[in-house]
Amino acid sequence: MTALHLKTAEFEKATHSDFFNIAVSVDCVIFGYEDKKLKVLLIKSDLEEFDGLWSLLGDLVRPNEDLEEAPYRVLLDRTGLKDVFLQQVQTFGSINRHPSGRVVTTAYYSLINIINHQPKSLENEVHWHSVKGLENLAFDHKLILDTCLKRLQEQIMEHPIVFNLLGEKFSLRQLQDLYEAILGIDLDRRNFRKRITLKGWLVDLNEMEEDVPHRPGKLYKLRNQLRKEFCLGEKKHLEAVVSN
Repeated sequence: MTALHLKTAEFEKATHSDFFNIAVSVDCVIFGYEDKKLKVLLIKSDLEEFDGLWSLLGDLVRPNEDLEEAPYRVLLDRTGLKDVFLQQVQTFGSINRHPSGRVVTTAYYSLINIINHQPKSLENEVHWHSVKGLENLAFDHKLILDTCLKRLQEQIMEHPIVFNLLGEKFSLRQLQDLYEAILGIDLDRRNFRKRITLKGWLVDLNEMEEDVPHRPGKLYKLRNQLRKEFCLGEKKHLEAVVSN
């Protein structure tokens, strides 16, 4: 048997130097919900090549940092949040996607309650923008946004993740408004309520809405176990939503 000729890691790096000069980054699509609109948190780009454009919140993965740790750091730095729903969606690696050089990025989406969590103030502006009608973004961030939105739309009827965007108590009318904002379509009221009821996700609080301009509706909350599994942002659930 011919002996296998082994090469050292140092030799591999020396003979493939270009391959070891590719940066890795993460980009976070942070969704929020306000005034019956699905929104995304954007930051004003600080690159001259994208002067005046907005971009997703992201950063290069540090040399001493695991990939899965980076998006949590970005969220903590930009929003002050430690425990939020966060899911890996897709990797983007077009050759010319970054003007500084070859950068391969992994996109994540997150869902947070705008009312309870406001972005931290930074030197460059950070603002919520309505997803509907949003077009020009820096880098390939429009493609990343659209990809993450599609993933969210595919999951919301099978997994109780949208409740991250609502308060603890809500009516079925408010819940339907949220689903319609995410899906971008009108839903039949009766069919929606029947489908949600069959999921067994909700607990009737035996309370009614107050101070509303329409007929008050019943108030509900997400079952405690589901809130713990899908709304507390534990890292182990990053893959759980995909595999279930």
